[in-house]
Amino acid sequence: MPTFKHRPPANPATPTRRQLLHALAASGSFWAAPALWAQPENAINTGAAHAGSTGATGTFGTESRLIVVFLRGAYDGLSALVPHGDANYYALRPSIAIAAPDGSAQTTLKLDATFGLHPALAGLLPLWQQGVLGAIPCAGSPDPTRSHFDAQHHWELGIPGKSSSGNGWMNTLASLRGTPAATKPVAVGVGEANPLILVGTAPVQLVPKGQAATRQGAVGDPRTREALMKLYAGQDSLSQAFRNGADSRMQTAQTLSADMAATGMDSAQMLAASNGAGNPQGLLLDAQHLGTLMRQDRNLRLGFLSAGGWDTHANQGAASGSLANNLGNLARALVQLRRDFSQANDVVVVCSEFGRTSAENGTRGTDHGHGNTLWLMGNRVHGGRWHGTWSGLAQGNLHEGRDLPVHHDFRAVLAQVLRTSQGLSGAEIDRLFPGFAWDKSLDGLMRA
Repeated sequence: MPTFKHRPPANPATPTRRQLLHALAASGSFWAAPALWAQPENAINTGAAHAGSTGATGTFGTESRLIVVFLRGAYDGLSALVPHGDANYYALRPSIAIAAPDGSAQTTLKLDATFGLHPALAGLLPLWQQGVLGAIPCAGSPDPTRSHFDAQHHWELGIPGKSSSGNGWMNTLASLRGTPAATKPVAVGVGEANPLILVGTAPVQLVPKGQAATRQGAVGDPRTREALMKLYAGQDSLSQAFRNGADSRMQTAQTLSADMAATGMDSAQMLAASNGAGNPQGLLLDAQHLGTLMRQDRNLRLGFLSAGGWDTHANQGAASGSLANNLGNLARALVQLRRDFSQANDVVVVCSEFGRTSAENGTRGTDHGHGNTLWLMGNRVHGGRWHGTWSGLAQGNLHEGRDLPVHHDFRAVLAQVLRTSQGLSGAEIDRLFPGFAWDKSLDGLMRA
């Protein structure tokens, strides 16, 4: 970044570039220029030609949108997709198991003789019955780490075990499927300032969570905007990136504000939906924002959402409680995503960095585990069933005697999705996930 420490301000009352940048950072308006910080190794995203787009096979079609919902903190898949048919489940979780299905509102919603849904996920039952929602109960990263930071890093890079910096796999996908000279992003992330999964050379649009997405921030003030535009009036890549980002922030806020007014959403709803950074309560509003933006701009083909609050070490609850509340919020967000992303090749992926222990701990919670349930939603998903291997919860079948095993590498699941819905070649999938192996046991996961 160029420095201007020897250039005094033209007028003592005019803020310097450094002062304005500090003010923007303090107000949250750095969302206006995501290209200034979203690149690894100090690279600057100018929105110019993709550096890695050689060999791209074309642009996105009109019916091929991929949405990834990442549940940070390791959600408990054994409470979401309940193995009610395994007696070991109830022995391992005497306090927090979801009761076997009996048709009442506080028990498991039976899907088949093996699995059922948590009652808080009742809103997803119609999607399962329609055949557009499916699950892989023992998916995850083959790396055995129990560190949230490391595991999320591996998932977002698409390379288990890699601890160094790199490009996120969704950014690499954007560069592969966008046109080589694209200046507009094909990927948008809502809720996080700098998700690693979207870091890379391809331009991306980043949107704040909740109510903040409808505010223009400091760039909405005419005097501040004028001063900033004067400071960034040059043709250097940094100035161009800032101007593009500022315009994007204002346009995004105007689009979402107009949509909120049109749908009659009041401030109390928005306030509740954006309660806390990454809280699942805000996931529904973020999902609505993502749908609005991707409807308005058909160039946006990739979407990313995330929510924290899933690290349930204590007082996890069963049919009710903290986890049940989070699952209810997740279900409402997924129903909203289904409304907005139901074209032929749209797919929604719901994942987490790892699962949780099969047995409850001494504080009626669960600890860091290994394998977990990964969900897929879309018309091309062979839904209404679960896929892959399920070996049960007998201790001899558990990873290290305590966790669900990873029978299916998450990259192999994503490869099935990307080949079918996005039309990626084997070579392109290898670029996204170097070192992964195709899993033939999942070949029935997607509809041809």
